[in-house]
Amino acid sequence: MPLEQLEQKPGHLIRRAQQIAVAVFMEECAELDLTPVQYAALTAIGVQPGIDATRLSQLIALDRSTTGSVLERLEAKALVVREESREDRRIKLLRLSDAGRALLRKAEAPVQRAQQRIVAPLSAGDRKTFMRLLAQLVESNNALSRAPASGHPTDNTTWRRRIP
Repeated sequence: MPLEQLEQKPGHLIRRAQQIAVAVFMEECAELDLTPVQYAALTAIGVQPGIDATRLSQLIALDRSTTGSVLERLEAKALVVREESREDRRIKLLRLSDAGRALLRKAEAPVQRAQQRIVAPLSAGDRKTFMRLLAQLVESNNALSRAPASGHPTDNTTWRRRIP
């Protein structure tokens, strides 16, 4: 197979786009010591304080093992606090620490810059089309994922709340 054929396959291009998106995010957020997955976890915990790790993994579409590792790193950085549930002591509920809330506020501008840089090569109209088609592709294929998202943010008005 010629290399040109590989470069025309959607899976290959999506993987390359993911690599680029992560690189841009990491560059913009370098001084924050924050990864895209950590940012997603902090954001979800911030808008849904008291969420448990299982629900968090469903919201941000990560497998439970990866979610556990991410939470360990966030807890080690004192950005997230785990507390026992009053109803079920086996469940640990998550909330942002003051440092976690401060980091999210500090991350707003660099994350926004990263998002803009990722789609900057596209015209304004193409950006809207790209985002619409990308969302359609992700939503239509969600069940095929090893970690499908459930309770998708677009279905949940609390997701849209601002971080205090």
